[in-house]
Amino acid sequence: MTQTKDLESDRLLRVRKQNSKGPGDRYHSGTDTSVLGTPQPGQQPTGADTIERLIERIQSSTLLEDRRDGCRALRAMSRKYRVLVGAHAMDSIMMVLETDRNDHETVNYALETLVNITSPDVYDEETEDDDGIPSSQAEVLGEQFTEILTKRAENISLLVGMLDEFDFKIRYPTIRLLTNLIKNRPKELQDVILVIPSGVSKLMDQLSDSREVIRNDTLLLLTQLVKGNTSLQKIVAFENAYDHLFEIIREEGYADGGVVVEDCLQFLINLLRNNPSNQTFFKEGSYIQKLTSFFTLPSDNEKEGWSAQKVANLHYMMKLVRSLVSPQNAAAMVSSCQASMHTSGLLQILCGLLMATGVPADILTDTLTTVSEIIRGHPQNQEFFANVMAPSHPPRPAIVVLLMSMVNEKQPFVLRCAVLYCFQCFLYHNQTGQAQIIQTLLPQTADGIEGAELFANQVTAGQLLCGGLFAPDPVSNWFSSVALSHALLDNVPQKRCGFKGQFFSAGVATIKVMEKKSHVLDVGFKVATRFGILMLLSSWLSNCPIAAQHFLSSPPTVPFLTTTISSHEHDELEVLCQGLCAFILGLCAQFNDGSVPSFSRDSLVQLVSNRIGSESFADKLGEVSRNEAYSKALKYPQLIAAVPSDLLFDHEFCKLFKNLEASVLRSVTPQLVNGNSSEVSPGEVIKYKDIIRDQDAEITNLRGMVEQLQKQMQEVTALREEENSKINFILDENTVFHIGDDVTQRVKETRNGEVSVAANGETLTGLGEQLQQTQQQLAEITYARDYYYYQATEKDSQIQALQLQNGVAQESGGKEELDSFSNAGMETLQKQLQDLQLVLHTKDAEIQQLQESVANVAATQPIDADTEEVEQVSHLEMEIETLRNKNTTLGEEKMKLECQLQESLLRQNQIEDEVTKAKLNQDNSTKTSSSISDGVRCKELENELEILKKEQEDLLVLLTDQDTKMAVYKGRLIDLGESVSDDEDTNDIDIDHLNDDDDDDDDLNNLQ
Repeated sequence: MTQTKDLESDRLLRVRKQNSKGPGDRYHSGTDTSVLGTPQPGQQPTGADTIERLIERIQSSTLLEDRRDGCRALRAMSRKYRVLVGAHAMDSIMMVLETDRNDHETVNYALETLVNITSPDVYDEETEDDDGIPSSQAEVLGEQFTEILTKRAENISLLVGMLDEFDFKIRYPTIRLLTNLIKNRPKELQDVILVIPSGVSKLMDQLSDSREVIRNDTLLLLTQLVKGNTSLQKIVAFENAYDHLFEIIREEGYADGGVVVEDCLQFLINLLRNNPSNQTFFKEGSYIQKLTSFFTLPSDNEKEGWSAQKVANLHYMMKLVRSLVSPQNAAAMVSSCQASMHTSGLLQILCGLLMATGVPADILTDTLTTVSEIIRGHPQNQEFFANVMAPSHPPRPAIVVLLMSMVNEKQPFVLRCAVLYCFQCFLYHNQTGQAQIIQTLLPQTADGIEGAELFANQVTAGQLLCGGLFAPDPVSNWFSSVALSHALLDNVPQKRCGFKGQFFSAGVATIKVMEKKSHVLDVGFKVATRFGILMLLSSWLSNCPIAAQHFLSSPPTVPFLTTTISSHEHDELEVLCQGLCAFILGLCAQFNDGSVPSFSRDSLVQLVSNRIGSESFADKLGEVSRNEAYSKALKYPQLIAAVPSDLLFDHEFCKLFKNLEASVLRSVTPQLVNGNSSEVSPGEVIKYKDIIRDQDAEITNLRGMVEQLQKQMQEVTALREEENSKINFILDENTVFHIGDDVTQRVKETRNGEVSVAANGETLTGLGEQLQQTQQQLAEITYARDYYYYQATEKDSQIQALQLQNGVAQESGGKEELDSFSNAGMETLQKQLQDLQLVLHTKDAEIQQLQESVANVAATQPIDADTEEVEQVSHLEMEIETLRNKNTTLGEEKMKLECQLQESLLRQNQIEDEVTKAKLNQDNSTKTSSSISDGVRCKELENELEILKKEQEDLLVLLTDQDTKMAVYKGRLIDLGESVSDDEDTNDIDIDHLNDDDDDDDDLNNLQ
């Protein structure tokens, strides 16, 4: 009963599955009826069958309406049967785009089909037959079909040409298709667009389209197109891209605009980032002045305030400004852009935004970072920022307000990092600002230096930093330590003043800075605190012997350092702390002036050697530069930390460590100081490794070039020896077989040789006859030339004789008659002489032409053998000579081989007769010794006959191979220009052998 219910349930499920149809299936059924005709009853065509019939209809139909219907049906099925349509119909669709370009509806169907199959997204209805495609495979389908489409540059050129059509049904799907292609295969499409004539111009023209949907999608397309391609970025920028984009931003309402403004800003960022040419064009085109209109604060009456889209727009606007003044750019370009931002009022606007109330925290963080890079290393901008006052009561400098936020642990961590970066940029190459900060550490704050009165009679920057340095919050400790280290960076006078600094606390006695720092280290605060203090000490001690003297004067400092370095902790952070302590101890040795006798340089070197060990000291010091956090901090000036645990190294400290690591190691390690050791500092090791790596790369490139040259040489050698190789191959094949096994083959070869020799002989005879005719013509013309030369000589003699007679006649008194006679004769003879010389010149030219023709025909000059015709004639003569020799040899062997063939056939017949008799005797006789011997003899004969059969089969195989090779040989003769006739005798011989082989098989079957 249960089994019956299960069967009934299965039947119901099958019926439901058959009757249920989705939208795609209903359209599919309608497509079969309208386009492909009514299907036969009881037969439901599959998706593959339908697509195949649609493709055939598109390719073979002569009516435009039929092709249009086929394209419409393919578009409807391109999502559900994406794999089938993409794999089989792509060529047909491209053909439709070429042939039916004037029919916009058909082209629209074709383009939308391509959009569906190249989409990087996965469709819900996507399926192949009844099995769903795995999502992992469906995600790469668009990329695979894009690769197929972009293999032919003509396809992309055709699509770009479609943009000339103003019709929305053509232009819009074309832009969508190009967007899919650039998302899937950006590098390939960028390379193709670069070589298409006016390709970028046609894309840029779409930004001027009055239809917003086309303009907006073009923005997305161009943003992806120029990403990472400097050449395209330059071309697009000089196609008035800046004007187009700023016009769109203005129309959309600047920061209050929608997502279109965000797209425009992203496009501008891609054009400017890491592109000095576009940055220069942007600055010189006065586009920086246009940025000021973007930063407008919402008024109190506005209800919207800071919308999410406005926040996003401002984020991208900050990125745009930073792309112009990024520290990664060229210093000259950064300085020029910073000056333009100051003169245009952009810096003032951003500082106002920084001090405004109600600004979201993320916008405030972005603004801080942007202002930081605008003032970094620019004295005028740094001075302007130092004078910015916060709107408080009483007013306070913006720097003090920002430092309050930095040391306040309740503020967002990202905002505190941005404040530190702003403070670092304010002090970067700003000795005046450094002096102002250091002076606030001293008791007489207002009298120290110009500008210090800004911090008088109120909370000062120095007080905030010192308070943060000893606060219970480790993050505040790290921030304050790094900020103070930047106040001392590359400023020896301020380092000398630093040890005099005192901290002010109500009712608490002052403690010197160095002693306080050492106490903090000795207490063993958290890792962030220890890292910050150690980096501050490193900055203070570097290049300052006075600081080293006061540091060594504190009793607990050196024991703390040696104890930390010699400890055997294996935690990664503890190992880094040991490395920093080793660096500080090395700085004390390197910049030691000997003013502390108990810790002079020699005593410190001896201490390291005895308590720590030179190798251990070098290993601990090298751990710092090998750490990943050190490498990351060394790359970018801006602090990159998402959580407090990422606070380890500062960028400027990493630069200091990199510059002094090798010298510190040499100062502390006795072997390096005395020059008696072969040890090398880690910096030198890295240097040599880089040299070796460059040499390896160069060797690899040279090896690749050598391999390419060798391949080219081999190809040239192969082409040069191709003809000789073919001839040698044919000659070698003729000597493979033994005399007894290749009788028929040698007969065939002899006949082929005779035919080839005859054909080649006829060709050579024709060439000889042509040569004889040419030589005969040459002899005739030479004779005519000599004859005319002789005639000209005689005429010259007559002229001389007449001139002589003319002179005699004048003496005898008949001067007038002789003059008239001689003048007439002279004119006649001179005219004849000119005619003869003209004829002689013509004959000389003909002789020269015939001599060149004779030289080309006879091929008598091996120096001209580099031409293809002379080389073919040379090879042909070699082949003719070879065939003649072979014909003579084979003619002599022909009779012998035919005799051997007859003997072999007679022997075979005798064996067959003996086998037959032995069989009969074995059947009729009794089991006697004679019958046994007959049986043995019969077996031997059968074996011998079997061997002969195998030999004949092998001979047939060899004959087949030789026929193939002879066909190649005939083709070669035809290529050489020889006429080759069909060899009917060869076919007869092959047929006879096949018949003989069949007869042998029949005889063996009868015997068995």
